[in-house]
Amino acid sequence: MKVKNKWGRYKKSDVSWAFLMIAPNVLGLAFFFMWPIIQTIYFSFTKWGDFGTYKWAGLINYQRMLQDPNIWSALKNTSQYTFISVPIGIALSIFIAVLLNQKIRYLSLYRTLYFLPVVTMPAAIAMVWRWMYNSDYGLINQFLSIFSIKGPGWIIDPHVAPFSLIMVGIWSSIGYNMIIFLAGLQGISKSYYEAADIDGANPFVQFFRITLPVLSPTIFFATIISLINAFQVFDLIWMMIGEKNASISATQSLVYLFYKQAFILSDKGYAAGIAVLLFVIILVVTVVQMRLQKKWVHYE
Repeated sequence: MKVKNKWGRYKKSDVSWAFLMIAPNVLGLAFFFMWPIIQTIYFSFTKWGDFGTYKWAGLINYQRMLQDPNIWSALKNTSQYTFISVPIGIALSIFIAVLLNQKIRYLSLYRTLYFLPVVTMPAAIAMVWRWMYNSDYGLINQFLSIFSIKGPGWIIDPHVAPFSLIMVGIWSSIGYNMIIFLAGLQGISKSYYEAADIDGANPFVQFFRITLPVLSPTIFFATIISLINAFQVFDLIWMMIGEKNASISATQSLVYLFYKQAFILSDKGYAAGIAVLLFVIILVVTVVQMRLQKKWVHYE
């Protein structure tokens, strides 16, 4: 039986040029992404000693993770940050995008102001908010003192600090998601709303019956990106809280714990295990989202 060559309808020179054109991207992806992933998985099964030496250790690092209270605490903190900040951030981004999709004065100025955090360095954002959260001379507590209200220790109180980080995370993510939702809103056909007006549907009904269903693929995309980014939160914790802060145990994330084990304690094998754990968690959450999208995402 003769097997048909799937490349038969193309010239060999065309196929060769096609592979040559994609080779830089494929090699870059393999060298800078796939190879580090493979290395990290391998290192998670090793035990590191002094002077960068390591040896095969099997499942010791994973067994240690099951018994390490810091892992469970960091997992709890990361989950709390992610599953509070992402839904609120997505909802606020949709609300602001709908407002900025109207014909209002100074529209470009408002869009620019909301988008500024996206193009601002995360370290700069963290330092500004750290100053605003300062218990003694911070802008927020100074404002509250006008009304004779004693502000809390926003980043030093273990009970308050996690929610202080969540507020900053929400604020810094709105601009990026807003731009995505604006693009989605402007792609919705005006005929849907014209037909709804003829049927007597008010703006509230139009939003839930037209805007949200048609915008659902965009919401799905923004949700996946936001969840992945939230699970990898690090810079806000490192810049705003710090290792010597009393609230670090209540705010440290898995990525912060990875950084601490890899670059402060030099336990790179255990740190690689934490990275693999985070990778698996993000993978599982993403797969679950992909499966659940069939129930609420509507493609035109």
